[in-house]
Amino acid sequence: MAETARSLDGEVASGIAETGAEGRARPRPGEWVVVGIALAYAILLLFAPLAALARGALSRGVRAFFDALSTPDALSAIKLTFLLALGATAINTVFGVAAAWLLVRDRRFPGRRFVNGMVDLPFAVSPVIAGFMLIVLFGRTGWLAPLARAAGVKVLFAFPGMLIATTFISLPFVIREIMPLLGEIGEEEENAAYTLGAGRWRAFWSVTLPGIRSGLEYGVLLTFARAVGEVGAVLVVSGSIVGLTETATLFIFRALDERNAVAGYAMAMLLALSSFVLLTAMEWIRRRARSR
Repeated sequence: MAETARSLDGEVASGIAETGAEGRARPRPGEWVVVGIALAYAILLLFAPLAALARGALSRGVRAFFDALSTPDALSAIKLTFLLALGATAINTVFGVAAAWLLVRDRRFPGRRFVNGMVDLPFAVSPVIAGFMLIVLFGRTGWLAPLARAAGVKVLFAFPGMLIATTFISLPFVIREIMPLLGEIGEEEENAAYTLGAGRWRAFWSVTLPGIRSGLEYGVLLTFARAVGEVGAVLVVSGSIVGLTETATLFIFRALDERNAVAGYAMAMLLALSSFVLLTAMEWIRRRARSR
């Protein structure tokens, strides 16, 4: 038995030595097939459309590309798009943190399950339907139309309605990214801060926020990216008025409809590049969170 054990130990040790000398094991033929399928899938659905966008945007040269993006209509659309994205991101960040805190820390308040389910409503409802709901609420005979008229605020076919629509469709991301982290860090450190004399705000900024920072940053970037690319709900509530309520995505539709392909491709390329920057930032945040 002792000789058998020693022989097994010798085989294991030699196997480990061979593995260390050769590095990792060579991929099997089946693994190469899976890798090839994954690469073909990525090239077909990701790189091929990007290459087509770049070809269309630069078909008349670099100068035509920048000229298409520097027209007053294009600049107005870009400005409005990023204003809406920044506004929706700010609103969803503040209220998203509060909602996530409530759903995780207070599990007994009435209607918790209903609120938790409503958070995911933008995932289930089409953006076009979301825009139609705003028309039902704020239209001429809408439920909230008298309040809007009394306040002197024009909601539909104006910036407020577009901001509401953009905020609605990008609502879940901050909440869903923060909730698991709040549950993971627990309440022990917060309670310890309270016993040391810290108030709720001090405990949040000094204890809770560092624990959820990576999820918050990731959720903020997802919210911003979703808001920049919104088209359905904004199309319904904006009226797509050139120079006033036309966003970058609506600009693309109009440019292609008017057979101004270079302008449409150029704006689409700009949005694609901004998405690439956001995805790179999200990957950096994810790696930083893993390295901690």
